[in-house]
Amino acid sequence: MDVIRALLRLFSYLFHGLLGLFLICVSGLALASGVQDLRIDFLPWSGRTLIYVLLFAGVLGLVCLLLAIRGTLRVLFFFWTMAVVAFLLRGYFLSQYRFLPGEAIRALYLTLASLIAAIGAWPARPRRADTMPRWDRY
Repeated sequence: MDVIRALLRLFSYLFHGLLGLFLICVSGLALASGVQDLRIDFLPWSGRTLIYVLLFAGVLGLVCLLLAIRGTLRVLFFFWTMAVVAFLLRGYFLSQYRFLPGEAIRALYLTLASLIAAIGAWPARPRRADTMPRWDRY
């Protein structure tokens, strides 16, 4: 069970690390190129507001990730992962968003991957050394 938990946590760290970098890169490119009207249809923002929301979200996601890797405030990372799941579910499946041909399956895969990453981010307590099984006793 510990191996599965570790693999899920690793997947969660990789997924949200790449997501944070992607959000920062998209907003950085939009700022650098002078785009005034950025639109991502499944998100509730548009224009300059969306650019800054993506930048802030990418930085916040990476800060939460680094804190979770250090072992502090893992619950904050879990809340971040749940916010990502909520935005994907709301934006893709609970809104008036219209899928292009072939886009629905990618949206489903992305949402499922974010849900698996949220499961991996569950803030389980690490075991204390005195509660670990002692194999030399057997």
